[in-house]
Order: sequence, then C-alpha cells, then structure tokens
Amino acid sequence: MLKKISRKIGFTETEIKVILFLAVGFLIGFGIKIYNDNSKPEYKSYDYSKEDSLFNYYNSRSEKNLNDKKNSKEDKIVDSKEEVLDFSSRNFYKKKSLLPPEEKSINLNEADLETLIRLPGIGQITAKKIIDLRSKKTKFENLEELMEVKGIGAVKFNKIKKFLYIK
Repeated sequence: MLKKISRKIGFTETEIKVILFLAVGFLIGFGIKIYNDNSKPEYKSYDYSKEDSLFNYYNSRSEKNLNDKKNSKEDKIVDSKEEVLDFSSRNFYKKKSLLPPEEKSINLNEADLETLIRLPGIGQITAKKIIDLRSKKTKFENLEELMEVKGIGAVKFNKIKKFLYIK
C-alpha cells in the first residue's frame, strides 16, 4: 500500500513513513490538549508588599549613604557605563612627561637633581645617588664612572651617555 501511495505522490517509502509519524504525533498532541482544556489553570496570587517595603528601606538607606558621601566629598560617584566607554586621551598611569635633553647638553659635574631626572631611565632616587657619588668623589673624571652608581648598568649607561659631557 505504501508503494502505491509513494508512486502516486512521488515520495519514497521512508518519506511517507516520516510524514505519517508526524501526522499521528500531531493528532495525539491535539487530542491531549483538547482533553486537558476542560480544567482551567489555577492562578496563584502572591503578596509582594513585604519585599516592596524591604526594597524601599534599603533604597532609602543607599540614597542616604550616597548623599553622605557626596557631602563628605570622600568619593565621587561615577556612572560605570560612562567610565568604561570613556575613550578620552587621558592616561592616568602616564608619568609627567619631561622633555628629553639635547645631546651633550648636561654637564655631569654640575647637573642638579631636576636636570638628571630628565635623562631617560633616571628617576629621582637614581639621580640622588649620582649626586651623592659626585660629592663623594668631588667630581667625575670620565663618564664611565657613572656605572658605579647602583641602578646604572651598561644598557642604561649607553642610553644616557649621549646626553652627558664632563667639563
């Protein structure tokens, strides 16, 4: 019988079996739905007034805390979405940029702390160590003596020697 139907419709026997299976499943599901529709679903009601009062209580407390913080100026309130999407050119971790010195522009025997800090890779502590070593030796005889300072190795020395001279 399936062969005759499949020839007339143009489907294979397997396709006809699948279609019949789906049709039977649909009819069974439709019958179950009609049978269960006689009973109406029970609607449960829930009283949310307790949760509402808790929400209002904590909301008023948080607003009070925020107002206290605004008044005490301890913290600033920032919209987190705005802060995340802030693509301004500010860089909070960038050090104050100092202009690098010109080549052979710093006399190592006369340079002060601020001048030495302008050298690449030299911070305030290393600059202080250079000045301490200079005062201990009274003056530098050659630039290589600078490598006696703790924190200045060959790599750092090669970076800064082009800016220094001795007089």
